[in-house]
Amino acid sequence: MLIGATTVFVVDDIVASIAHYRDALGFEPSFEFGEPVFYAGFCRDGVAIDLIASSKTRRSPGNGAVCIEVDDVDAIHAELMRRGAKILGAPTDSEYGMRDFNVVDLDGNQFTFGMALAEK
Repeated sequence: MLIGATTVFVVDDIVASIAHYRDALGFEPSFEFGEPVFYAGFCRDGVAIDLIASSKTRRSPGNGAVCIEVDDVDAIHAELMRRGAKILGAPTDSEYGMRDFNVVDLDGNQFTFGMALAEK
């Protein structure tokens, strides 16, 4: 039985990314690991995101993506706009039945925030 998952994004500057995830994306820091810090975790509601410094992995920064289902995509879009997140466009209704929009972090890792469209 699967009971949870955490997305791990690779970032170049973990100190700057920690501030960005807290301030621009609204995630609460849950832990930091290493001296100096090279791994950090965040939570927001039921979503967990971890960051790892590019110096500690063979993976390249900026190649991650996650889709996050929300209950009010327009409210999340407005909040992230106020916070100064790098939003790639306004929420749009898609032919695949979602209303969604995309955001990238400092390294280009992508978030898609979306919600199902009401059936007509």
